[in-house]
Amino acid sequence: MLDYTYDDWKSRAASLTFRGQAFIDGAFTDAASGKTFASVNPATGEVLTQVAECDAADVNRAVAAGRRAFEDGRWSRMAPGDRKAVLLRLADLIRENLEEMALLDSLDMGKLVTDAATIDAPGSAHFFQWYAEAIDKVYDEVAPTGPGDLALVSRVPLGVVGAVTPWNFPLDMATWKAAAALAAGNSVVLKPAEQSPLSALRLAELAAEAGVPDGVFNVVPGFGAAAGKALGLHMDVDCLAFTGSTAIGKMFMQYSGQSNLKQVWPETGGKSPNLVFADCEDLDAAADMAAFGIFFNQGEVCSANSRLYVERSVKDAFVEKLIARAEATQPGDPLDPASKMGAIVDEKQTEGIMRFVEAGKSSANLVAGGARVTVDGKGCFVQPTIFDDVSHDNPLARDEIFGPVLSVIPFDSEAEAVAMANDSIYGLAASVWTDNLSRACRVADRLHAGTVSVNTVDALSAQTPFGGMKQSGFGRDLSLHSLEKYTALKTTWIKYKA
Repeated sequence: MLDYTYDDWKSRAASLTFRGQAFIDGAFTDAASGKTFASVNPATGEVLTQVAECDAADVNRAVAAGRRAFEDGRWSRMAPGDRKAVLLRLADLIRENLEEMALLDSLDMGKLVTDAATIDAPGSAHFFQWYAEAIDKVYDEVAPTGPGDLALVSRVPLGVVGAVTPWNFPLDMATWKAAAALAAGNSVVLKPAEQSPLSALRLAELAAEAGVPDGVFNVVPGFGAAAGKALGLHMDVDCLAFTGSTAIGKMFMQYSGQSNLKQVWPETGGKSPNLVFADCEDLDAAADMAAFGIFFNQGEVCSANSRLYVERSVKDAFVEKLIARAEATQPGDPLDPASKMGAIVDEKQTEGIMRFVEAGKSSANLVAGGARVTVDGKGCFVQPTIFDDVSHDNPLARDEIFGPVLSVIPFDSEAEAVAMANDSIYGLAASVWTDNLSRACRVADRLHAGTVSVNTVDALSAQTPFGGMKQSGFGRDLSLHSLEKYTALKTTWIKYKA
């Protein structure tokens, strides 16, 4: 695929068929109401297919199927080695269908197909494989007791897990939730974002082919106000994992209190700071990664490094480096390997980004981009945009824009930089650039963020937890720690004759 041309990708896209029905209890099915909604390609405005508009009735069917599967043990009590083999097969199937999975996400939400093919889809396969391998390697505990007592502490699956995922990384976010929840032995009801449901529906089909039993993995596309809310309020959902906006995360917390006190694990908004100190010896590398940290995936990344704090003595030179990189990162057709940025997910998001940009033109110094553009006269595209000399209290520096808009703010001391970086309602991620080891450790320790990347941006792996602090939520995806939110601790105490 790495040698595919623009024509190759367009030809393969034209030959795709799309699954638009919900996937419940091992079969594709229409929404109970018969309603559908359009899945639209944001790069062209063309309708890809009609998708089932699920509501509470469909969520009820999916949760009931998940509960039956959980209670009869077809998955929850399957031998660990057998469950592992199924998820390993699913990882293999994703790899076998890599091209299709990449195209589905690119067409559905506008990301570069080259990114989807080299990062997203391979990442999904990797994470399923990683959690599959963990299944028979995570042990329970025996508590210290006296003679005549045996206390076993085990982690047991919760039951039915609801997962509500965002549109910016459709396949990967579905995987981050489902792989760990399934590995732990739960049933899953997934509600993908209405802007990008297609790869989740194909994933369900591949899961069934891999041997995931009927009812264990269900996908209910639809709108948040209907399908998402129904999951949040459902009395038979034991846990809900959510990635999305802080406002919606708060609603799911309320739904829990209004229903069955289900566990809710939110991973919500971000406004990640990137601190560049004058003692960073490779400012070119820092500029490369600063540009990547905000323009990758069109800036539609919850942990995007959208606040750039640069020590004043190097700020002007650093901004010049950033301008050059922005000018070389213009949007284009997501299917064209030559494109450096793709399309914004939809018209609503594009308009929201441009409202911030237009307001910023009168309150900060626009030095790059700042315009909405089209490709071949169509689509939702925004230029990579940089504002210099942004005041710390400007909405450009406070609010999550979720687009390719960077705010540059100068600082004069380490203490000032840390104070401004921490002065945010968010705490998802942060980056620090310095060649002073003591400063790197000191600043990383003082930043209030779930992940601090030093001399890089947005570092993550299957082995390390991803999640935030403050109003970025407290859910953790990835690593063995992710299994903790999908399991409960159970003590079994046995008296015996010593």
